[in-house]
Amino acid sequence: MTNTQRVNLGKQHPAAYKTLIALSSEVEEAAAAAGLDPLLVELLRIRTSQINGCAFCLRMHTGDALKKGENPDRIAVLPAWEETGYFSEADRAALRLTEAITLVPDGHVRDEDYDAAAAVLTADQISVVAWLATVMNAFNRVAITSRYPVGN
Repeated sequence: MTNTQRVNLGKQHPAAYKTLIALSSEVEEAAAAAGLDPLLVELLRIRTSQINGCAFCLRMHTGDALKKGENPDRIAVLPAWEETGYFSEADRAALRLTEAITLVPDGHVRDEDYDAAAAVLTADQISVVAWLATVMNAFNRVAITSRYPVGN
């Protein structure tokens, strides 16, 4: 890590940051309206943050998930979700789509990833998963660029 003082993007342009927070709130409300489990919403945020390596968001959303009653085992195995029996078909579809959106440079959102989601999620749920990934990727980039502090 460097000693260079980073600009805190949220403080430098608070109106833009507040807009991102408002967008996140809107997407969370849409997720509830679409019937997406609030625990899955947190897992999608965690998985996006794992892929992006955002310690600040990982700490925050892991804590949020635990407070909401998420099983610590599901959080622990999240990077290897495909190898476990902890996740429902809908969870798996949402995780797969979230990963594809987060990893767009690796091949865009492939038809097989989208089709897997469309097989078990409603159109509203697919849209919400995509918006959750989009917003979480934005938050990760803000926190990583600003080097939001984590730990000592």
